[in-house]
Amino acid sequence: MATLYDAPTDELLEALTDELDGRLDAPAWVEFAKSGHDREMPPQQEDFWARRAASLLRKVAVDGPVGVERLSTEYGSLTKGSTRYRVSPAEKTDGSKNVIRTILQQLEDEDLVETQGVEGRIVTAEGRSLLDDTAGDVLEELDRPELERYV
Repeated sequence: MATLYDAPTDELLEALTDELDGRLDAPAWVEFAKSGHDREMPPQQEDFWARRAASLLRKVAVDGPVGVERLSTEYGSLTKGSTRYRVSPAEKTDGSKNVIRTILQQLEDEDLVETQGVEGRIVTAEGRSLLDDTAGDVLEELDRPELERYV
């Protein structure tokens, strides 16, 4: 049986994005919200909300229990503001906590993630099953002989 650790991350996130696209609804404010403090414009991807949700679900499964603060640090960027001149040293900025928190709340409503006390959020059995089933589907579709032993 394939697990989320067996499938390549890029292909797993693509398939998981397609799976979550119909299950989660992006709020109306998402087209105006920036994905981080240092960004000038909101994300331009059509499926940004589902893509970020897929990434967060995988991140919670791998690192959980994890909280919004640590996820915000993970989704931040290394340089603050413009990287045009690079005169000053790079600064770390955090990602948008509101986007992360709202997606995690939607994943909780779908019973894919649950809160575990004060430690943070963990993936439920249904969420783990979704990740593992999607990883199995991804491995079946890939034409890579070195990964056939996981199918």
